[in-house]
Amino acid sequence: MKLMFATGEFLGIGGQRLPARLEATAHALREGAINRAHVRTIADVIDKIPAAIDADTVTAAEEHLAATARTLSPDGVRTVGERLLGHLDPDGDLTDDRDRKRTRGFTVAPQDARLMSKLRGSLTPAVRAKLDVVLTAWAAPGMNNPEDEAPLFGAVDQDDIDADALAAAVERDTRSTAQRNHDALAAMLDFVLGHGALGRPDRIPAELVVTVTDQELAAEAGVAHTATGARVPVKDLVEVAAHATPHLAVFKAHTSEILYLGRGKRLASKAQRLALFARDRGCSGPECDVPFARTEAHHVQRWEDGGATDIINLGAACGKHNRAEGKRPGKWETGIVRDGPHAGRIGWRPSGSTRPWQVNPLHHVGQEPEFLPHGPPRGSGSAVEALLATLLDAA
Repeated sequence: MKLMFATGEFLGIGGQRLPARLEATAHALREGAINRAHVRTIADVIDKIPAAIDADTVTAAEEHLAATARTLSPDGVRTVGERLLGHLDPDGDLTDDRDRKRTRGFTVAPQDARLMSKLRGSLTPAVRAKLDVVLTAWAAPGMNNPEDEAPLFGAVDQDDIDADALAAAVERDTRSTAQRNHDALAAMLDFVLGHGALGRPDRIPAELVVTVTDQELAAEAGVAHTATGARVPVKDLVEVAAHATPHLAVFKAHTSEILYLGRGKRLASKAQRLALFARDRGCSGPECDVPFARTEAHHVQRWEDGGATDIINLGAACGKHNRAEGKRPGKWETGIVRDGPHAGRIGWRPSGSTRPWQVNPLHHVGQEPEFLPHGPPRGSGSAVEALLATLLDAA
């Protein structure tokens, strides 16, 4: 996205062609003299130039970086950029609140092969000050330690905390500062989930919604999927459920709530959205990786054409793919796959064609029978097994 906005040429309101934001960089990229990594590095440097610097100086800086990039690696361009920034604002006096607001941000990277996620961001001074206060209380030694034999949860300055218990917990605490910060964040999220501070209760994105197969639950292994696109090991699902009241969908059959509304309502009910999540897990459009929380309930047979708001006529689709469906050339049509391993799921194909239906596999990787887990021998009498048994019985 940053590459597109930095080097793309767009049309103005009057139809005139607007130059690229980084014109010299775009020219070098078109010539093949630099690559996308160079562009990202140059864009990052330009974004850090204070707003108080005049436009001509910014343009000159961008042209200098683009020329430098023709002979240096992206790392070399970054070094040049840092020195250039130091020359433009040697004392840091030109940076003001406009720059801080413009460059603020917080991003959660996709999960890696270990299901871990990295964070990166740039916090405003006000947010940093608040975070420091919270972490001082919640990430204090001895607090919110999930591995402690007698864990203490919450802030260290609670009125009812036992001083002797805290001192003993501090003695047992061998975590690093980074680990204490992580555990403090986990405890604060548990607090938010447990106190209903998630907004409107009738919207699925505002709640913890998890789907898992009955085979995975029985094996106490595998990976559950949340509506926001995260993957949670089944063994951790029990811990999550202890701090929230999730909609845990073990969909061997329809939910007991009424799903067949006929044409009584155009919008899908919450129960239908839950069933769609269990089946589609994300956008059903071809090769689309948009998680379910950012999808809409798509009518396979259009509402205006008499399509019912029934679960068998609904599929999850992101805004882009919802708009891509239609009868005109270049559009897509959708249908319910009637047989085979994907029976019951939504298929897509070019409108008016007779091609086989395309089913999106991205949200179902690892769900083939040969990849489903085989759990370890069961123990007896544990709280985990009792909860899993209850969930299986309810399914």
